[in-house]
Amino acid sequence: MDPDDSDIDTRADTSEALDGNTLAGPLSEVFAVDLTAATSRCAGCGRVDAVAQLVVYGPDPGWVARCPGCTAVVARLVRTPDAAWLDLHGATSLRIPLTT
Repeated sequence: MDPDDSDIDTRADTSEALDGNTLAGPLSEVFAVDLTAATSRCAGCGRVDAVAQLVVYGPDPGWVARCPGCTAVVARLVRTPDAAWLDLHGATSLRIPLTT
């Protein structure tokens, strides 16, 4: 995955977009916690949103999650037959609530 590829797609039309809850299944294959409840901070504009509030496109060739404020790519998730690639370069932080 080339990080520069994410900047090529500058979709403004969200008619095909899904919300971040769409990532619950694919992310559950990688993490033992529900990441849709986590909050991310966009590296582009600083906006803080729940992962469930991100604007998501996919699934082919992978999932792309964009900031609902500035549309910058926050995360990408690509699945191959033997691995999952999670790119969070568009998030300055990811806060994951833990149950005790």
